[in-house]
Amino acid sequence: VQLQASGGGLVQPGGSLRLSCAASGMIFRIAAMGWYRQAPGKQRELVGTVTSGFRTNYADSVKGRFTISRDNAENMVYLQMNNLKPEDTAVYYCNARWGKSEYWGQGTLVTVSS
Repeated sequence: VQLQASGGGLVQPGGSLRLSCAASGMIFRIAAMGWYRQAPGKQRELVGTVTSGFRTNYADSVKGRFTISRDNAENMVYLQMNNLKPEDTAVYYCNARWGKSEYWGQGTLVTVSS
């Protein structure tokens, strides 16, 4: 299983970024997919998840600003991030989970700074 995250970068406060995660080596449509993040000196935390049935769930800190989506035809999961804040600065990780299996991608850095 491989999860390849991309789309991170430097953005000003109030700006937007779209993260992408390309999945391979798995039956994508049965997996719950998620985005997590880890800021310097902090524990990894949930950002949002989307189930195989397309139900979404978000951390309170990103509700109304971030949107997670998936494309089962392309084996892709996305995280649209709007109105970014400095506290959103972190390494963002893609996660795939089904049954007792769980996999992580390598992370992509998002820096929100003026």
